Amino acid sequence: MTQATATSTEPQGAGRRSWLFLLAYALAYAGGVIAYLPLLTLLLPLKVAQLAGPERIGLFSAIVIGGALAASISNVLFGWLSDRSVRRGGGRRRWMVIGLAGTCCSFLAVALASSAATIMAAIVLFQISVNALLGPLMAIMADEVPDTQKGVAGGLLSAAVPIASAVSAVLVGLVWAGEGLRLTILAAVVIAACLPLLLTPARMAPAAPLPAQGAAMPRRDLVTAWGARLLVQVAGNALSLYLLYYFQSIVPTTGAGELAPRVGNLLTIAYILSLPVALLAGRASDRLGRRKPVLLAGALFAAAGLLGMALANDWRWAAICFAVYAIGSAVFLALHAAFAMQLLPSPANRGRDLGLLNLANTLPALLGPLLTWALATPEDFGAVMMVLAFLTLAGGLAMIGVRSRS
Repeated sequence: MTQATATSTEPQGAGRRSWLFLLAYALAYAGGVIAYLPLLTLLLPLKVAQLAGPERIGLFSAIVIGGALAASISNVLFGWLSDRSVRRGGGRRRWMVIGLAGTCCSFLAVALASSAATIMAAIVLFQISVNALLGPLMAIMADEVPDTQKGVAGGLLSAAVPIASAVSAVLVGLVWAGEGLRLTILAAVVIAACLPLLLTPARMAPAAPLPAQGAAMPRRDLVTAWGARLLVQVAGNALSLYLLYYFQSIVPTTGAGELAPRVGNLLTIAYILSLPVALLAGRASDRLGRRKPVLLAGALFAAAGLLGMALANDWRWAAICFAVYAIGSAVFLALHAAFAMQLLPSPANRGRDLGLLNLANTLPALLGPLLTWALATPEDFGAVMMVLAFLTLAGGLAMIGVRSRS
């Protein structure tokens, strides 16, 4: 059964959420991304470079792997705990508050860390806390946004990365500010972004009918979709973590402190360009009831960008290719989030199941560093970019195997 058939039984406009709610949700999601992207993409690499110097890739990879293990477990755990709260009438937002408080405390731990052991412990605490925020947050979209608006909602989520990238650029541009002040500003921005959704009462969306094949087919399709996202996210995680080091290999004569603001500005521009494309793609998929062709196109664009990055030998070409990758990846990931939520087998376990699906985001945080560690050097990222391009293309092609949705 196609998506169009599945949703056609709902009365026109039944359960639809206002644009105000969708924007509040997207802003809260942006807050979650702001919590981790500036820290993991720019602030943490700078700190690790100060602590480890030429051994930075090894230490940074070890920190990221430890954090990814903590994230994998905690996202499932807090999703499951929020499921229990929903069944008992308590809702998921209380867990978001706990995660928000823990995230702010973890920023303090990062600022105080002064050795390899303490920075690793701080990042593990951070990953547990931020996933206590994000796990219930993603389940709220499955609970409260009807299927007929999930494409638009997914497109709006793509605004999170450019907003977070802009915050990153501002933070690294504050050359007069110390690390503690930067992290304090970061905490304040995250709290402000999450507050509107936290103050909005929960309202469950009408349940969509199951496909005619029953629950077995969606479960198999969910596994396929999970594998596809995992393959694509290997590249996403590797780039989000090692992008500064990649550009150092392209322009080795530029110091990390000088290069970081340029990379932050590039992130902002690339993801701003991707926002209208992802939003239009999500809106079109809602209207047409077809998401797989758009997902495949996004993966093709992303793979082409990665291939270009592998072959680049100057800043301008590498930056253009990264922008191509960012647009394709934003389209794929935004639409995939909406697509996967329609495959969840049971409304009662959405938080847990989305936590398991989120392993496609956190496991690549293990695979990406391992690949980079094995294939990259501070002077050459070409081989790892080639592998990431192949994996991204394979992830897009895997979505063709999902049969119960179009």
